[in-house]
Amino acid sequence: MSTDTAAEIAARIDRLPPSRTIWMMVILLSLGGIFEFYDLFFTGYVAPGMVKSGLFTPESLGALALLKPLAIAGVGTFVFCTFAGLWLGSFLFGFVADRFGRRVVFTWSLIWYIVCTAIMAFQSTGLALDIWRVIAGIGIGVELVTLDTYISELIPGAKRGRAFAVNQAIMFCAVPLVAFLAYVFEGSTPFGLDYWRVVILAGSIGAVVVWILRRHVPESPRWLVQRGRLEEAERITAELERKVIAETGAPLPPPVVRLGEHIGVGAASEMFAPQFRKRTFLLSIFNMAQVIGFYGFAAWVPTLLVQRGIHITASLQYAFIIAIANPFGPLLGAWFADRLERKTQICVGLGVMGVTILVFSQMTDATTLIALGVLFTLASNIMSFAYHGYQAEVFPTRIRSRAVGFVYSWSRISAAFAGLIIGNLLHYQGVIGVAVFIAAAMVVAAAMVLMGPATSGRALEDISH
Repeated sequence: MSTDTAAEIAARIDRLPPSRTIWMMVILLSLGGIFEFYDLFFTGYVAPGMVKSGLFTPESLGALALLKPLAIAGVGTFVFCTFAGLWLGSFLFGFVADRFGRRVVFTWSLIWYIVCTAIMAFQSTGLALDIWRVIAGIGIGVELVTLDTYISELIPGAKRGRAFAVNQAIMFCAVPLVAFLAYVFEGSTPFGLDYWRVVILAGSIGAVVVWILRRHVPESPRWLVQRGRLEEAERITAELERKVIAETGAPLPPPVVRLGEHIGVGAASEMFAPQFRKRTFLLSIFNMAQVIGFYGFAAWVPTLLVQRGIHITASLQYAFIIAIANPFGPLLGAWFADRLERKTQICVGLGVMGVTILVFSQMTDATTLIALGVLFTLASNIMSFAYHGYQAEVFPTRIRSRAVGFVYSWSRISAAFAGLIIGNLLHYQGVIGVAVFIAAAMVVAAAMVLMGPATSGRALEDISH
């Protein structure tokens, strides 16, 4: 299989203009991801209910109670197990989409999530809850890595930034949804169950519908070519072209064939070859730093509001108001996603996050806290869609899923321990200590991105060379 074949298929995909077919693929993939985000963000909203159920007492936690630092802030074990599972999924199993295909892994990892999360919702001890949280997190970790890889390869280069913006806008709709359900059900027992169990189960039920819908998304032709499945790659590419021509009513421009990627199965060692090791190193550190702000605020916002003098019931209401802003960050970003360099978008978002959290730590007025929370959320989600696209762009197809899984995994392990650090800082230093910690991490993350390559508007094959 020559590199010319890979180059031709890639060029034919990149010449496709915006159309219903292209955006429908983005929407279907994003609907799958929405429940992954639902699962990621429900921790901060169901934690009070879990505490009331007695799940985090030493007796309920069993052997985990021996890990004293994890017990700080009550839900420290659950937060830790969430990201431990995500780390295992992205670090140990990120390669599966490179080996078995984007489509099959994307589909079956959702089934994994549905089953494991449903089982988790019915656990009656903190130990069992945490164990199933790790198992469910493995599936979610694989899913999110595959999603970034999938979108980057299916969407034409000129619209890749906007595609990631739309993708994240749809997925972030999960955040106000889970916040709303927690606010509505808090203190009640719908269907005879604790409210937090119903909130968790809602994600599994919705994911079943999405699994049915997204079966219509095709496999990545770029991946098929890498695996020597030229006939399938040709058939899918030709079908995409046919649909786009029918929808736009205009002939396609001639493909601009560039230097093709090396054909073959990538090895883990290639991430550390001279051509890619700097990118691997920079993005690993970046992910360790950015997640401290991204999840550090989102997962702890009800608790942070309580620390600023807001009653726990009101804090859930205010957290819901802040959560509504989540989809609007990427929607705003869609206007400039393919006009500004990806690195610029990431760094500006990080800068706003760092300044905003410092101001947040000094305020006590509810209206001001909400406004600052909304601003932080908008900035973090602009940063998020930009970096999800960025880290998938800088590696070649043959190792894209594996490499994204590796660099992304550092955000998972960092988030696991960051949750413990934030719990300690809240206990001993208050919100000010948390704010300084987050702001410092944003500076480190921005420094790493500034040293990486530019990617906006470039073909994936050009970036990998």
